[in-house]
Amino acid sequence: MAKLSIPHHDRLIFALDVPDLARARELISTLGDSVQFYKLGLEFFLSGHYFELVHELKASGKKVFADLKLFDIPPTVGRAVAQLAQHEVDFVTVHGQDAMLQQAVAHAGDMGVLAVTALTSLDRGDLDDLGFDCDIEALVLSRARRALALGCRGVISSGLEVSALRDSVGEALTVVCPGIRPVDNVDDQKRTMTASQALAAGADYIVVGRPIRDAHDPRQAAERIQEEILEYFN
Repeated sequence: MAKLSIPHHDRLIFALDVPDLARARELISTLGDSVQFYKLGLEFFLSGHYFELVHELKASGKKVFADLKLFDIPPTVGRAVAQLAQHEVDFVTVHGQDAMLQQAVAHAGDMGVLAVTALTSLDRGDLDDLGFDCDIEALVLSRARRALALGCRGVISSGLEVSALRDSVGEALTVVCPGIRPVDNVDDQKRTMTASQALAAGADYIVVGRPIRDAHDPRQAAERIQEEILEYFN
C-alpha cells in the first residue's frame, strides 16, 4: 500500500499529450482544480512551447512531471538534467543505464529523478524482439534495485509489477504508474490497471492520459478518478 504522505488530489497525474499550446491551455482550463499534477511528454516538447507552459503551470500552483525519458551519453544526460532543474520541474524520467542515472541524480538538485523500468506498451513478445532474456517482472525489479542504489527518487512501473517491487525495495522508492485505465483497455497499452488496483498494489502516483483527454467531459472523467482515489484511502 502506498504510504508516502501525498495529498490525495496530487496522486493523479494527467498526461497532457497534445500537439500545441492552445489545446494544452484549453484542457488545463477545462480541468481546473480537478487536476493538480501534469505530465508533459515528448509530443508537447516538440510544440516549441514546453517551458512556457511549465512556467504557467508552476505559477498557478500546479506540479509538473517532465516525461522526457532522457537517454544519451552520461555527461549529456547530466547537463540536460541540470538545465531542466532550473525550471522547478518536480519529476523527470531517465531511461538508461547506471552511468546515465548517476549523472542525472548528480545534477537534479531538488528535482526527483524517476528511472524507467519497462514501458507499459511492452509485453513478453516485445522483450524477446529486444533481446531481453528475462521476464518483465525480473527486468522491472532489477532496474528498480539499481535505481535505488544510485539515488533515484523513484521509478516508473506498470501497476502489474508494483506489488513485487514493494516486496523487493519496500517504501524506499516513489512509484509512478502509467497505463491506468478506468475500464477495459482497448488501446496500445498492454499492461494496465485501474487506479484503485494500482494504489492497492503500492503505487504512489497514477498517470492517466487518454481516458481523461478524450472523454466527452474531461473534467468529469478526472473527478471520477479523484473520487476513486479518495474512496480507496478512506
